[in-house]
Amino acid sequence: MNKQTNNAEVIFLCDPSECLMHPFYKKQIVFTGALSTMTRSQAAKNVQAFGGIMQGAVTQDTDFVILGDKRRGTSTKQLKAEQFISHGLDIQIIPESDFLWLISMHIE
Repeated sequence: MNKQTNNAEVIFLCDPSECLMHPFYKKQIVFTGALSTMTRSQAAKNVQAFGGIMQGAVTQDTDFVILGDKRRGTSTKQLKAEQFISHGLDIQIIPESDFLWLISMHIE
């Protein structure tokens, strides 16, 4: 038996053929506001499992901004995304409920 001596966390990625079909695959994702159903760390693991890339701030390369249900008003991240959208960039701003639906998808 081979024992792992470090505390490195193992992340199981989805089947590559499924990742190619998932909306988060190779997309840059930002969270704003606290999530009501999971920690930000758990949400990040879900994004990474589908091949998504986590960002800490909204940039011109951002694809999705996830709005946590526990946010208070409009965040600076949301305002920045809306500014980029008004300049023609394709950034999707989605609520936590839609994020949960997307991570529950099982592509066949």
